[in-house]
Formats: sequence, C-alpha cells, structure tokens
Amino acid sequence: MLIGEVARHSGVSPRMLRHYDTLGLVRPTGRTVGGYREYSTEDVRRIFHVESLRSLGLSLKQIGRALEDPAFTPSALVGDLIRWTEDRLAREQELLERLRAVDASEPTGWQDVLRIVELMQGLDSASAARRQQAVLARPEGAPVSTELLAGAVLAESDPHVAGALRWALARSGGDGVAALAVGMDAEDVDIRRRAVLAIAEMAEAPGATAVLADALGDPDMGVRGPAALALGRRGVAEAVPALVDMVVEGSHDVEAAEVLGALSRDPGCADRIMTALVGELAAPTADSATRIRLTQALVELPGTTVREVLRRLARDEDRAVALVAAAFVTVVDERSPGDRAENRS
Repeated sequence: MLIGEVARHSGVSPRMLRHYDTLGLVRPTGRTVGGYREYSTEDVRRIFHVESLRSLGLSLKQIGRALEDPAFTPSALVGDLIRWTEDRLAREQELLERLRAVDASEPTGWQDVLRIVELMQGLDSASAARRQQAVLARPEGAPVSTELLAGAVLAESDPHVAGALRWALARSGGDGVAALAVGMDAEDVDIRRRAVLAIAEMAEAPGATAVLADALGDPDMGVRGPAALALGRRGVAEAVPALVDMVVEGSHDVEAAEVLGALSRDPGCADRIMTALVGELAAPTADSATRIRLTQALVELPGTTVREVLRRLARDEDRAVALVAAAFVTVVDERSPGDRAENRS
C-alpha cells in the first residue's frame, strides 16, 4: 500500500508516517518504480503497534526502544507511566475544583474571578497568618463559593484561621450546613470535629438541627459535645444524655451544666435531668472528681429536690464530695425568693 492508502486505513496522517520513517520507527519495506513509499502488511501492523504504545503515553523514543530491544521490559516503564498519569490527574482534578469554585461563586465580571482566585491562593498558603488574612480581607459582599469556604473549614487545623473561616461561611449567604454536612461522615475525627463546630455556630440555619442531632450518636466526645451544647441551647431535650456525659467526663462540664440548668426550666425535662445526674452520682465507677462535677451541676437545677439531694450528699462518705455539697446547700438556701420563683417558672 502507498502512504495515502495506509493513512486512510490507519488514521495516521501522511506527515506522521514520514516522521516515523525518519526516526526509523516504521520504515516501508519497499519503493515503487517512481520512488514512492510502499508499505507491507507487516509494516502496517507495526504502525498499529506504535499507535497503541503512544496511547499509553510513551514517547516515540521509548516506543522505538520497546520495539527494538528484546531485553526491554515494560514493568518499570509502565509503573512510571502510572505515577505520571496519577500526578497529571491530581493536577487536573485540582484545576477542576478551582473552576467549579469560581463557577459556584457566580462572578459578574473578571474582577470577581480575580478575587476568588486570590482567596484560593491565600488559603493554599503554608502561613496561617496569610490564610487568615485572605479570609478577613475579602471585600464585603464579594461573591465566594460556599463549597470553597466549607472545604477550607474542614481542612483547616489552625484555630484562629478556622474561626475566621467559620465567620466567613456563616455570612456567605449560601447553604453552609449542607456543604459542611459531608464532613460529618468522614472517617477522620478531626474533620468531623471541624464540621460540627462550624455547624454549631450556624445552629439556626435550615437543616442544622437535624445534622447536629445525628452528631449526638458520634463515638467521639469532641463531636457530640459541641452538638449537644448547640442543641441544648435551642431547647432540644435529646441533647440531655450527651450533656450529662460531658459533665461525667469533664469535657466542657461547666458549659454543659449551665445548659442542663436552662433545659431543666422545662418541667418535662427537669425530672429527666435530675434522674440522670443522681444516677451517675450513684454509679460504682464514678470517682471523687466525677462526683464533685455532678454535684456542681446539680446546683444549676431549680426546685426543692436539688436541696434534698445536696443535703444528702453533704453526709457522703467521700469527704471531698460532702464538703462541696455542704457549701452548695448554703448557696441554694441563700437564693432569693425571686430567684427560686424564676427557676421554678
């Protein structure tokens, strides 16, 4: 076959076939009387071999070596190709995410695009100070992707930068809760903690209560604790067991006790809280420090039952618990009638 016919059958242009000939990759075995290249069936087969290897990403030099050197083994080269391809795909995925972030921000002009790119570059900085500045320096009302901010929140380990990001996300105007909720399913507990802290600061946003309620079942106290505090402050009684656990474990126990006190103003919740705290006080596994925290939590509760429990604890065998309870009996007794009436209301 002449070069034109080979090009039609193989899909390789005549120019590329001449280039293959010049490199010695595929040299036609014959020439016509007029001096034109004439390819045999074996030549055409070799063209297809070259094209197949090119499709894997091999250079023409590598293809020539692979076809000519019997000792050449593909394993090492294929391994390199895999790594190069993975790197290229990672770069392209990063570019795709950046483009999506720009598109999601709905920029109205190139100035908006440049601001978004500048924010992304700032968030990629190794300097925590620069990342924080990139967030805080964003002009008021400038478009920004909620998904971009949420992704940065989930990845940020510096507490100051994380706080700035949560602040920006809460004011972004987008559905930050939905964007953060994906982090609640992460295997990495740090990601779940970052997600719940951000959602807790947006507790009044649509969908936040449901996500936080699901977080109450998380095995990590650093996740279910902030969820319980946020829900408890909104009067959600389902947070009570987690709040009591926080007192027992000493994890933000003062805050948890205050929220339990607020929840106990609801008569339907007060008995439940009292029963839970008294039950933990009687638990055989409760050490002195735990029982003191539980005693302190009791003081936040309204009603006469608290006074009775504290008086009983003032005679406890554990001297430290007894002293703390006795001191709190005095505090409860000295509460003004107005305070007691407010607590009972």
